[in-house]
Amino acid sequence: MTCNQEQTQLGETNNPNKSNDCENSFSYQPHLTKHEKTSAGRKPYQCRECKKGFTRKPSLTVHERTHTGLKPYQCSEGCKSFSTKSNLTLHEGTHTGQKTYQCSECCKSFTRKSYLTLHERNHTGQKPYQCSTCQKSFSFSGSLIQHQGTHTEQKPYQCSECCKSFSSKSKLTLHERNHTGQKPYQCSECCKSFSSKFNLTVHERNHTGQKPYQCSECCKSFSSKSNLTLHERTHTGQKPYQCSECSKSFSQKSSLTAHERTHTGQKPYQCLECWKSFSSKSILTLHERAHTGQKPYQCSECWKNFSRKYSLTVHERTHTGQKPYQCSECGKSFSQKYSLTIHERAHTGYKLYQCSECQNSFCYKSSLTVHQRIHTGLKPYQCSECQKSFRQKSSLTAHERTHTGQKPYQCSESQKSFSHKTTFTHHEGTHTGEKPD
Repeated sequence: MTCNQEQTQLGETNNPNKSNDCENSFSYQPHLTKHEKTSAGRKPYQCRECKKGFTRKPSLTVHERTHTGLKPYQCSEGCKSFSTKSNLTLHEGTHTGQKTYQCSECCKSFTRKSYLTLHERNHTGQKPYQCSTCQKSFSFSGSLIQHQGTHTEQKPYQCSECCKSFSSKSKLTLHERNHTGQKPYQCSECCKSFSSKFNLTVHERNHTGQKPYQCSECCKSFSSKSNLTLHERTHTGQKPYQCSECSKSFSQKSSLTAHERTHTGQKPYQCLECWKSFSSKSILTLHERAHTGQKPYQCSECWKNFSRKYSLTVHERTHTGQKPYQCSECGKSFSQKYSLTIHERAHTGYKLYQCSECQNSFCYKSSLTVHQRIHTGLKPYQCSECQKSFRQKSSLTAHERTHTGQKPYQCSESQKSFSHKTTFTHHEGTHTGEKPD
């Protein structure tokens, strides 16, 4: 017998803590017991509240705190409590700023080794968690668990406020902040607060200008994956969200939700200033700016401010001359989709809006509104100089020029200026020989 064989034989004789299921040996009996429970799949420690099983008593103790809410480990700064010692240790690192784990690819640092491991998958593309139902793979186990809920439709987490159910605890937590108004994530640049870390990350890209998501079709870049996905549908024409009431389809889930309220009449968003209600949060936000006067979107060319991003986009086209919407009938182009839609009615003769008083029909809602003032006698626009009133805002604007002497329309041929667009058009005809309609 060789020396090694003798040592092996002695080791086998002297080590009673050897697993019967495999060749692993342990120095201490408790380690062997723990190993055998794991390998056998036994979970002898069961939670009395939800019947979940655990292989170790300490794991059960930590789990039970999710039911009792017990958080015995408190930060020495006095700001937060935790259910486990390890979570407290990680939290305390946020005060010290210590991030000991660094990515070798992009040099980003992390407080936990596990966070670094998850981050590195962004570089490697590794997706080790696969769904057994549809074979889709995920980078994170939590993402797989949430995905599996789409197959089972299981939603075990319920909101105590509105009884809505969710497939994960994290989604419930985010939802509950809609009720509490809690926004724990604050931008260090502008102090704006957010209910989720993800929304803060996307917002911070407005300050840095970072747009990591690029469209493979037109190379346009976006600050978030969701914005890229929505943009790509403008190329594919995909509208995956369909209304069950009228079968109209939408490219965004939020657009479908807002549309469905036109059928139900539901308007859950209310202005605290005037108590007017709205079918979507975005429309409420725009309305609130009418009270606050807030105009967060500024033109980089002339510094004019706007309350809506879309209004800024349309305005910028007055500088660039861009008219992306073209009539297929006559080739005329427009800077707005709405203007094209209105123009196309001139070809079809379609007049959607009818006066209930005299049955006259109009292509535009605004034209009907102005027309109805003939019947009502309403003249809501009053001159501050002479108190004369007008049915249309444009008529008031033209009238005010008689007081100010302003003549904004100038002929490029004779340099003569005019206060009215119609007078200017007639004058141009004297140079071109054309007779205006």
